[in-house]
Parts: sequence; C-alpha cells; structure tokens
Amino acid sequence: MTSRSFLRLALAGAVASGAVMLTTLPADASKAPRTVPVRLLALNDFHGNLEPPTGSSGRMVDEQGNTVDAGGAAYIATHMKALADKNTIAVAQGDLIGATPLISAAYHDEPSVEFLGKLGLKVAAVGNHEFDEGYTELRRIMKGGCHPVDGCSPAGKWKGAQYDYVGANVLFKNPNEKTDALAALGRQPQIKKLLSDWGVPALPPVSIKWMNGVPIGFIGAVTQTTPSIVTSEGIKDLEFVDEVKAANVASKLLKLVGVKAQVVLVHEGDQVNAGQSPDACAAVPGAGSRIATQVDAEVDLILSGHSHQAYVCKVKDPAGHDRVFSQGGSFGRVITQVDMNVNTRTRDIDRASVVADNHVVTRTVTADPEISAFVQTWKDRVAPVANRAVGTISADLTNTAAPSGESPLGNLIADAQLAATKTGGNAQIALMNPGGVRATLTYAGSPANEGDGVVTYGEAFAVQPFNNLMQVVTLTGAQLKTVLEQQFTGGPNNQAFTKILQPSANFTYTYSASAAWGAKVSDMKIDGVAVTDTQSIRVAANNFLVGGGDAFLAFQEGTDLWSGPLDIDAFVDYLGQNTSIAPPATNRITVVG
Repeated sequence: MTSRSFLRLALAGAVASGAVMLTTLPADASKAPRTVPVRLLALNDFHGNLEPPTGSSGRMVDEQGNTVDAGGAAYIATHMKALADKNTIAVAQGDLIGATPLISAAYHDEPSVEFLGKLGLKVAAVGNHEFDEGYTELRRIMKGGCHPVDGCSPAGKWKGAQYDYVGANVLFKNPNEKTDALAALGRQPQIKKLLSDWGVPALPPVSIKWMNGVPIGFIGAVTQTTPSIVTSEGIKDLEFVDEVKAANVASKLLKLVGVKAQVVLVHEGDQVNAGQSPDACAAVPGAGSRIATQVDAEVDLILSGHSHQAYVCKVKDPAGHDRVFSQGGSFGRVITQVDMNVNTRTRDIDRASVVADNHVVTRTVTADPEISAFVQTWKDRVAPVANRAVGTISADLTNTAAPSGESPLGNLIADAQLAATKTGGNAQIALMNPGGVRATLTYAGSPANEGDGVVTYGEAFAVQPFNNLMQVVTLTGAQLKTVLEQQFTGGPNNQAFTKILQPSANFTYTYSASAAWGAKVSDMKIDGVAVTDTQSIRVAANNFLVGGGDAFLAFQEGTDLWSGPLDIDAFVDYLGQNTSIAPPATNRITVVG
C-alpha cells in the first residue's frame, strides 16, 4: 500500500467531502432534543481468550469484594447483549490480539478478530501486542488477505477486521513517506499544515462514529514504550511518539472537521492497589494518569488499557474540569460501560452526565449459543495439536513471583532454554523475561480429559505464545552485570518497572534492593564459580531480549550471535525429556536489604 493511500486511510471519515460542515445545525434545530444519550461498551487486553481463561487469569474481584470466575467469549457476548441498547458504540483499548492461546494464535488471531466483529466492535486502539508479528501483519489483519507463509485458515480467505484500528502516535520514520503523503492532501490546507508539523500516521489516528445524529470522535494511542517491548524488526519503519502530543494533534484534527465529542482510547494505564472493587478509583498514578491529566481539555473521556487493571476514576484535565479515566482489567473479564449525554446544538459531551461502571463478565449467565458454537468450531480445528500430551508435572507450576522476583515456571523455562542451546550455541547460562511467561501450568486435568498432571501442547503454548527464537550471545562478566542492573528502575534506560529475569539453575547472584542503580548486583556465580568482569560468557535468551527488549539494552552488546529453536519448541522438548516435573525452588537469587 502506498503512502498516499495510507494517508487517505488515516483520514478516512474525517476529511470526506463536506465533513468540515459537521457543525452546521439542521434547519429544524430548534425542535431537536437538547441532548441525546450515547453508551460506550469497552474491552481492553482481550489477548485472544476465546475460551474462558484459567487460573488467576480467569478470576476477578467483583463489586461486592468476592472473587469470581470471569471471562470467555460466549459469556462476553451474553453480557454485551444485556448491556447494549440502541445508543451503544462498542470500543476497545488494544491488545485484543497477540500473546494469545493456541486456539487463536494457530491462525494468526483471525478467530479473535472475527469474534470481536461478531460482538459489534466498532473501533479499537492498537496495543503493543498488535505489533507482535510486525506492522505488515497488522495491516493484513486490518485489511484482509491470507497469511503470506501459512496461507488461508480453514475458514478461507481472511476478509479483514470489521472494526477500525486507530493509533495516532504511530508514525512513519521515512521522510519520503511524509513528502509523498502530504502531497495527497490536496485542498485541505489546515490539515496539511497540521500534519506537516507532526508527521505521517502509519495508522488512522481517529475514527468518527455517528450516534443519534451526533458525531463521536475516537482517538487511538499506544504506549510509547512499544519499541522496547516488541521485536524490533517488525516495526523498524515506525516511530512511537508521545501519547499526549499525538492525542492533542488528533484532537485538533477532529476539531477542524467539527467533531467536538472526543474520546481517547489509549493502550497505557496505571497499576492499582490490589483487591479493590473494579469500580473503585484504585489507580496508583503513573503513565496512564499522566496521559489522562495532560491530554487537551477538548477530550472528554479517557479509556485505558495495557496494565491489566480495573478502575474507574475522575481526574482533572488541563482546564481543571473533571473527566473519567478508566480501565477494565484484561482477558475479557470486565466490560466498561460509559453512559453520557451529548448536546445536539454544541455537539459536545456534557461532562456532568458521564457515568462509568465496570461490569464483571461472570460465568453464571447463559453462554451465548452462537458464540459458543463459533468457539467450538475453532477449538475442534486446533484440537489435534492442542490436546497432544507433551509432558507431566507433579504440582501446579505458577508464574507468581517469589520475593526474589523468580517464579517456579519462569525458572523452569530458563532451564529448558539452557538445555536447548547448549549444543550448537554453547550456552553456559539462560535468562528468561518474566513478561514472556503468560500463564500457569495447573496439575488438575482440563476438559480435554488429558488427566491430572499431564501437560498438553495447548497448555504449554499458553505459557509461551510468542514464537520467539532462542539465541545465544557472548557477554563479558561486566556486560552481564549491566544486564542484571537493567532489571531495576532508576537506570539510564528509563525502566518503568523492576523486571527480574528468570535465571537457569546453574546461575546465582545477589542483589540489594536499597543499593544505588549500578551497584545492586553482586556475587554472580556460574556452577558455583565466581564470575569475573573480563571473562566471556555464552548467554541464552529469546530474540526479544537479545534485541534489547524490556529496556535490557546491554544485550545488544553481545557478540557471536547464534540462533536456535523457537522458545515454545525448547519448552515442549524439555517437558518431554523430563517426567513428573516438580516446581523448581525460587532460590537462585539472593536478596539483601
């Protein structure tokens, strides 16, 4: 697709002929109602959970403080139908796909996108995981066509998403794209000037939806940290600029075409104090709150994602006015309902009328029969692969972090990766990023009747869904120490959160929680032998980490790169080679004050 057609896509619906006349009132405006109702129903961070998610990922604290089972496409559909009325627009805040279970991932997430279309979704912000397979693949998901390598799915040629993906802060790097695309703007001088000062969107920055005779403008944005948390090759032609600056430009774009009712869908959010009602304002101010408070006062509402938390807050915009800032958990466990009135004369949202409510997607309702059948169809298609037994465990293997930051499952994966890279890569140790451990392995058998303690390929894939490549690089002892220092906040790479890498069993070290950044890590040992600054060490990790992902930029200093199997294959092979695996101890890292 050329840059010219991309810019037309980016401005679709916004610069259509006559769009600048949106503010013109109808002849009988005096007879029109003063306000009209609009309802938004929002999802975020669905991650392809067509089947009800299991373990802690499938539970949610409800409004009464009870922990209940939640999620699953057929239950989402039932709840959405119960909540929707004739005034409803369904929206989403990113990570709808990527890091998905095998039922969706095996078919490049086409089943999940099709489900969301059946759900009535109209517009979604892109999340970082929408870029897991790269920008070109995201374009295919948006526009249609069969996968260039795997071909068409059993459902036939992919028709594309039935909803709009928007991302105002995703721009082309290439200045030629900018020159060519701006030339396509023709007689839109105000928009041309606006974009010439900004850049060329690689995705539509906005989507305009009409409801009850008024236009609602949706601005999309994704966390600007995306380049550090996805594989770099797939986004090499893109830049991810500040969410606030991009949203403000998009807001001006909407104003230029007369759209005053504005909603930001942003894939960035805050953490919360645990155990709160999903309707509580439990957000701990962070990256999400920064956006929610700094985006232009023209924006009326901020719906967020990324942090997988549930909260409903009111914050002050730059003009000192209240606006709602919310998020709805993850994995389809919560639907956020926002009711508001839009003034038919000013075509702006009455802020005082905005009410948000997070609804837990309980499983005590009747599952939607159409969606149940849809999910079963895809489950049957993938069953021969998903239900294949690949190993056995003697107890639950969780991805819950111990005080050291290790988890039993994370340590097991590191052991598996070391085993897979010793031959060929000459790996001496392995390190696994905790964010790549996406689910727990449970001892109890699943509905597939594989039996207690049996691990299926589908369950293993849910743990390791990214299809990252195992790689080995040589680091000096000093460089390895820098990698470990980069686990902690306060460093030059602007680490947003402490992320403790999961070490293989033969690698131990100590860190001090209170020491200054750069002096936290000590006493590194491989097979009980102290590591020196100058020695060369072959370190195994996935290609995401080796490429500097999660702000571990010191990995990029590695030399003598060797590439091996996919991480899921390394994990499955290890499970098959070791019977009745017990949870590894989480004592490889020692923490001192």
